[in-house]
Amino acid sequence: MGPVSLTQAILDLLPQTQCTRCGYPDCASYAKAIAQEQVPINQCPPGGLEGIERLAQLTVQAVQALNPINGTESSRSIVWIDENWCIGCTLCLDACPTDAIVGTHKRMHTVIEPYCTGCELCLPVCPVDCMHLENVTGDKTGWQAWSDEQALMARTRYESRQIRKAQEEIAHAKRNELKARAKLEDLDGMTRMNPFADQDQERSRKKAIIEAAIARAQTKQLKD
Repeated sequence: MGPVSLTQAILDLLPQTQCTRCGYPDCASYAKAIAQEQVPINQCPPGGLEGIERLAQLTVQAVQALNPINGTESSRSIVWIDENWCIGCTLCLDACPTDAIVGTHKRMHTVIEPYCTGCELCLPVCPVDCMHLENVTGDKTGWQAWSDEQALMARTRYESRQIRKAQEEIAHAKRNELKARAKLEDLDGMTRMNPFADQDQERSRKKAIIEAAIARAQTKQLKD
């Protein structure tokens, strides 16, 4: 099995909570690290012992206890928002990896419970501590508290969010490029804004700054 196929096979076995407790930015990054760097398979608290056993069978590594540094296997919780305290700052919207929170600026937010993976990434960014956890699986932990269907939905929503964010960044870069080009066209007018500077030097300086901004915006569009 090639590295790419192995990475995908490992990714299929991860719970897709995108919680980053494994030390990687998402489940795909952890899967890639296991496949290519042979990092330990015991770094995923949401997957718990059953998750480790699944990975061990695939990667032919020994089953080992969950690394306590990354957290403990526990029941699954979902987030709920205290409406009386929410100030609509939108920070939780930016933090949620599956777009499970809806709301607008300065308006109350709410959590769409079926989409919440319990990653808890929204909790530390809330400036008024209006986000709280609720245990929804009782004594069930790890994969007993999660299902393959839920993992697939979380993975699909996360990947869709990544695509949307990339598209938004490209659109933002395009807008920045257009603004920079407009300034470049009005370079003489911008230069005259500083009557105390040497006009030729000021024009050259501002032209270099604007051209650099255009180059950055184009690079961003190509990169994404």
